Amino acid sequence: MKATQGRKDQRKHARRRAELAINVSTVDGPKVVGQLQFPSGDLSEGGAFLRSDLLLEEGEIVNVDIALPGGRTIKATARVVRTNQSHGEGGMGIEFVRLADSDRKSLLLSLMTLSATGS
Repeated sequence: MKATQGRKDQRKHARRRAELAINVSTVDGPKVVGQLQFPSGDLSEGGAFLRSDLLLEEGEIVNVDIALPGGRTIKATARVVRTNQSHGEGGMGIEFVRLADSDRKSLLLSLMTLSATGS
């Protein structure tokens, strides 16, 4: 594991660069009416980084719909585990806390086709 800006990298899964549309809706009440769509910066079996200057709170639980290459959409429940407020480079790291086995298999197949990000 490598440290980034003083923080220890605690990821369990290899990340892949992925620019996919991810729809997000909150679970903890009506904080977001409807859904918000975020572009992803990277994706792994364990979560994703969503690029945005609009940030949800760390610890917040969200439902996500991810449109994978090839037309399949997977659904997961995720937790916001970190935020970055850097303008133009900002976003949120989310960790999948619930992902059906069939969706996990589809995600893994898609990740095999995406190029690896720095490791």
